Amino acid sequence: MQKKVVNNEKGIAILITLTIITILISVALELNRRVRSEVISAAVTRDTLVMDQMAASGIHIGIGILISDKEKDEKNHKLVDSVQEDWATPEKVDEVLADFPFDTGKLELSITDELSKIQVNALVTYPEGRQFNTDQRKLWDDILQYFIPESDSFDEVGTSGIVSSIKDWLDFGDDDAITGLNGAESDYYQDLDPPYSCKNGPLTHLEELVLIKGITPEMFYSVGEMLQLSRYITVYGMTKTQENRFTFEGKININTAELPVISALLPQGDEEVATQMIDYRIETSEENFVHDLSKPIWYKDVPGGSDVTISEKLITTVSDFFRIESKASKNNVVVTAEAVIERYKDNDTHVWTYRILSWKTD
Repeated sequence: MQKKVVNNEKGIAILITLTIITILISVALELNRRVRSEVISAAVTRDTLVMDQMAASGIHIGIGILISDKEKDEKNHKLVDSVQEDWATPEKVDEVLADFPFDTGKLELSITDELSKIQVNALVTYPEGRQFNTDQRKLWDDILQYFIPESDSFDEVGTSGIVSSIKDWLDFGDDDAITGLNGAESDYYQDLDPPYSCKNGPLTHLEELVLIKGITPEMFYSVGEMLQLSRYITVYGMTKTQENRFTFEGKININTAELPVISALLPQGDEEVATQMIDYRIETSEENFVHDLSKPIWYKDVPGGSDVTISEKLITTVSDFFRIESKASKNNVVVTAEAVIERYKDNDTHVWTYRILSWKTD
């Protein structure tokens, strides 16, 4: 009997020992998991900070490329901004990045011309801010054809209704008079859920377009096979008048504009020339660009373009507004910085410099 008790006690001791060992192993594993998690978290935080600074550096490298480009053009007495230039050529941009080696991570940089887009604020003639810019109005009627889905609701409003609503959002000093039959002022927006007011002034953020009657998220962000309206529109391009007030000329750089924008610029029936213009701009021979894009009427030399006329109030071949996107990455950490900048010559120093109009980091 005594031997049986002893054996039971030994069995219990073994169970207790195994239980303690199991608990200790579990605690050790949990501690190890937490330590590893904290180490990984610390590494991610470190990499994020480094990539954030790296992406910011990329923005400043892009600014340097653009300032150098302007100084070079001025020295050569040939002011032009086009897809033929170094800032618009990925291989050339990569060559510049190679001169700025980083100890760790990868940096990618792209620069696009903001005046390759339609300036939404130019739809109204500022600084007065009351009347349509008639040339821009036709441009909007044409560009919206690419983005309005086929549905009864849009057929009722039409492009003219959307353009009128945008004009009402931008204009001021007209006692909230509604433009056309389908425009919209504050009374319309106050009846929505949730209600909000009509801005009655220039857009400062492109996303404001979605607040305007007739502009749907599907049009703005693109759904399915629809083109993305936001890709071809900008809120930038503001310049000063002689009276030191502001305006938006609305001129589009035909040297950098994408196909839908060029198509909208062309007279009705001549849209097929747009593709020829795109090809003409980038035609090369022995790795050199063939065509001179410095004159705004170069499009007349394009096959089929001799009889085409684009309003000189709508086009330019120069730009000082650019969007720079800088992406820094390491392991699974990716930081993207995006800035819109304006080049300008300082009145005191006569040196080309810049101002940052927007900056965001994701």
